[in-house]
Amino acid sequence: MILPELSHEWKTGLSLAWSGYIAVLSIWIVMQKRAPVSTMSWILSLALLPFAGFVIYYFLGPQRLRKQRLKRLRSRASAFAQADVARLRDAAQNAPPALQQMAKLGTATCGLPVSSAVDVELLSGGARTFDAIFEAVRAARNHVHLEYYIFEPDRIGTALRDLLVERAKQGVTVRLLIDALGSKRVGRKFMAPLHEAGVKVALFHDTKIGRRLRPVTNYRTHRKIVVCDGRVGFTGGVNITDEEDKRTRPDAYHDVHLRIEGSAVRWLQTTFLEDWTYATGEDPRGMDDVMNAMLPQLEAGNIPVQIVTSGPDNAMEAIHRMHVEAIHSATHRAWLTTPYFVPGEPALMALTSAALRGVDVRLLVPRRSDSAIVSAAARSYFDELIAAGVKVWEYKARMLHSKTLVVDDHCAMIGTANFDNRSFRLNFEVCAVVYGPELARPLAAQFETDLHSSGAVRAHRPQNFRIRLGDAIARLFSPLL
Repeated sequence: MILPELSHEWKTGLSLAWSGYIAVLSIWIVMQKRAPVSTMSWILSLALLPFAGFVIYYFLGPQRLRKQRLKRLRSRASAFAQADVARLRDAAQNAPPALQQMAKLGTATCGLPVSSAVDVELLSGGARTFDAIFEAVRAARNHVHLEYYIFEPDRIGTALRDLLVERAKQGVTVRLLIDALGSKRVGRKFMAPLHEAGVKVALFHDTKIGRRLRPVTNYRTHRKIVVCDGRVGFTGGVNITDEEDKRTRPDAYHDVHLRIEGSAVRWLQTTFLEDWTYATGEDPRGMDDVMNAMLPQLEAGNIPVQIVTSGPDNAMEAIHRMHVEAIHSATHRAWLTTPYFVPGEPALMALTSAALRGVDVRLLVPRRSDSAIVSAAARSYFDELIAAGVKVWEYKARMLHSKTLVVDDHCAMIGTANFDNRSFRLNFEVCAVVYGPELARPLAAQFETDLHSSGAVRAHRPQNFRIRLGDAIARLFSPLL
C-alpha cells in the first residue's frame, strides 16, 4: 500500500523536523546564558508553538545589546564630582555601614558614584510634576534635554511640544528622545513644528523591520529624564500623557516624580547623552564646544544622591541589586510602592526575610493595574508574603503608578523601574537613591497618605477557584513578564 507508506514517511519526517526545531531553539536560548527559570520557561512555552514560537522569540526573546559608555563624558563628570566627595566625606563616614556598602554596590554595578544635591523635591501627582517641569523649561537659557517612554500627542503633550518650540525659537538647544513603541501615537504632523523650530528629535529602538538584522522590539527606554541647563533635573514615574494629569482626567494615574537641583544632575545628563548617542549615532566629540554648558561647574550640596541606571546592555542588574540590598539593610521599615509586582527569587526572599526578622515591611500595589495578567501574577505572591509578616495593601482610588522604596529614615529610592523582571532585566531604567532623611521622610508621609485610599489584603480572604487558578497560571509566566 503506497498511501500508508507515504503517511509513515511523512510522520517520520515531521518527527525529525520537530526534534531538530526543538534542539536548535533550545541551543539558541541556552546559549543566551539567562536565568535557568527564564530559560526553561522560554523553551517550554515556545516548544508548544512549532513555527510561531521561532517568530515570537526572534522578535521578543532576550538579546545581548551593547551601548557605548561615553568615557570622556564620564571622566569629566567625575572630575567635577571631586568637590562632592570632599563635601560628603563626613556624612559618608558617619553613615551606617550598610549604606556605605550600598553606595559602593551602585558604583560597581553601573559606574555612577554618589554625588550631591542642594535640593530634592518630591512631586506628588502629574499636575504638580508638569507644572515644575514647565517652569524649569521656561527658565532654561542654554539647553533642554528630555527622554520619555510615553509622549502622547494629547493636551499635555501638545502643550509641552509648543513650549519646546517656543524655547527653540529663542535659541535654546532642545533634544527630545522618545521610545518608538511607547510613543507610537506621535506622528509626523505632530512633530512637524518641532522640526521646523530646530528641535532635535530621535526615536529609541525604532520598531520598523529592516533597521537591524534582528529587531529589538522588546527592549525599550522606560526612562523619564528632563535636564535643564545641566543644573535642574527630573526623574520618576510620570510620562507625558493626560492619563497622568488629574486636571484633565479625574481617573488619572496616581504617580510621583522627583526634582533634583545640584551636581547629581550631571549623572542624569550623562545618562541622557549616552542614550542620545546610542539612538542617533551622533559623535560625542561633536559636542565638545558645548560640553561646559552641559556639565557646568556646580556647588556641591549637602544631600547625598546616587543616580543608578540599568538595562539589557549591562548584565549587572544594578537597580535590581540596589532594591534587594536596600531591603536587606532595613532595621525598622521597608515600604515599597510599585504598579507591577512580579518579583524574582532574590527580591521575594529579601522582602520575606526582612519581615521575618521584625522589620515593618509594607507593599502597596494597585487593586487593578492596566495589565490583567500582571495583576493576577502579583496576587499569586500575596499569601506567601503575608505568611512571612509582610503587610500588603491594594490602592483602590485609581491606577497606582508610583515606583518608590523607603528604608528606615535614611534611604529612599524613586525612579522609573517597576518591581518586576521586565524593569530589572529588559528595559533601560533609571532611579535616584537619596541617602538621608530629605526624601525618606516626605516619601514615607506620601506612603501613609496613599494608605488612606487603600485596602489591606487579608490572609484568609475569600477567593473562588477560578480566580485562584488564574493567579497560579499567571505566576507560571512571571519570568517572561
